[in-house]
Amino acid sequence: MRDSKLRNIIIALGLLLIIIIIGVLGFMIIENFSFVEALFMTVITMSTVGFNEVRPLDTSGMLFTSGLIIFSFGIFVYVVTLSTRFLVEGVFRNYYKDNKVKKRIKRLSGHVIVCGYGRNGKQTVLELMGHRQKFVILESNRDIAEEIREETDYLYIEGDATHEGILEAARIDKAAALISTLPNDADNLFVVITARQMNKELKIISRASEDKADFKLKRAGADNVIMPDKVGGQRMAKLVIQPDVVEFLEYIMLQGSDDVTLKELSCTNMAVCFTDRSIGELGIRNITGANIIGLKKGGKYVFNPSPDTMLSSSDFLFVLGKPSQISKLQNVLIKGDV
Repeated sequence: MRDSKLRNIIIALGLLLIIIIIGVLGFMIIENFSFVEALFMTVITMSTVGFNEVRPLDTSGMLFTSGLIIFSFGIFVYVVTLSTRFLVEGVFRNYYKDNKVKKRIKRLSGHVIVCGYGRNGKQTVLELMGHRQKFVILESNRDIAEEIREETDYLYIEGDATHEGILEAARIDKAAALISTLPNDADNLFVVITARQMNKELKIISRASEDKADFKLKRAGADNVIMPDKVGGQRMAKLVIQPDVVEFLEYIMLQGSDDVTLKELSCTNMAVCFTDRSIGELGIRNITGANIIGLKKGGKYVFNPSPDTMLSSSDFLFVLGKPSQISKLQNVLIKGDV
């Protein structure tokens, strides 16, 4: 719609310019006016302001002027109306903002692409913002895209996420992950297939509604599939059976807190002196105050690892503690200062 309005203005201005050129040339040829005199006559004729002619016109000049008024006045009024509406409705401002957003998107790297800005998409964006993760939203609904433009400073692209061109514009080749929250499973499946073909290393997480759709999405290339209805039902049942446990876990993992947080730490940059040593030997709890509540070793998860568990540079630790404690643990792992 914005592009259509801008195109209409450009066309109208082009027609206006053509009329001005015809008017100037006509007065110069028919009445032998100078360029300035011809331009002045053309402008006052088109705008019908009522000034006197530069010089009295002969019959040919009168007929030409009459024709110029008939053909130019409508175009002149149309251009003024369109231009006023263009500025009053903020189309120019939106056009400028869209171009600014496009330039910022072109510089993105290591970001997350969020397909769809519905209920799940909005919650995803809020969570990403809470972790200061860069993201760009793909939304095909014009009204929702307008909402994003007017009410937020998010990076967005108005377009269908199932199209390769839109994914390319979102710099999928440089993205770290893609989250597809579209309401239709078929659309999510198409996004997953297309995204996986365009970026083999991309982490893809998709929403699913129908039973067995999660298996299809995983076969198509999704790393994880979330079924909101299923998760919501499980949560409601757990709130009846184990309400305190659910609220405690949500407090830590979902709501966030300045007092405690759960974070994943990679052992890739772990100091050599810690390699092939057990958790008990490191004395992490006594030194940092943080707790290792789990780890990922060889693609498998270990919950509540024993003190005898050996660490390696390929492990991932799941640590619970205050932000300062986790930060201290991270420094200890890297520097090797026990």
